[in-house]
Amino acid sequence: MSGRKKIYYKGVSVNLFGLPNFDNHKNKENISKRLYLNSFVSQFKKDAPKNLLLMYDIPHTRKKERDWFRRQLKNFDFVMIQKSVWVGPSPLPADFVAYLKRIGLKKEFKTFKLAKSYVN
Repeated sequence: MSGRKKIYYKGVSVNLFGLPNFDNHKNKENISKRLYLNSFVSQFKKDAPKNLLLMYDIPHTRKKERDWFRRQLKNFDFVMIQKSVWVGPSPLPADFVAYLKRIGLKKEFKTFKLAKSYVN
């Protein structure tokens, strides 16, 4: 394969059919390191008061997790006030917080209970 150009899709070497190449050890390591993030369903009612302020700072090196985190906040009916500042219903589900701890994001955000509910 010295004269052939390698084709990559999402950082993984693939063949002409788009299937990952498992012919060398390096590609196997890259695929096994991929982190597939869980999805959580909101248990909040649509009219639940938005009384939790959440601020986070997830580094650019963890872009995948940061994007996933934003999608989960939207699922929980949170609203973005600024790029890293969101407001929504409280409390965050315990299984969600436990999962954040497991994947190493628990220390990347802070929550504050609001005295009055946020109104758009």
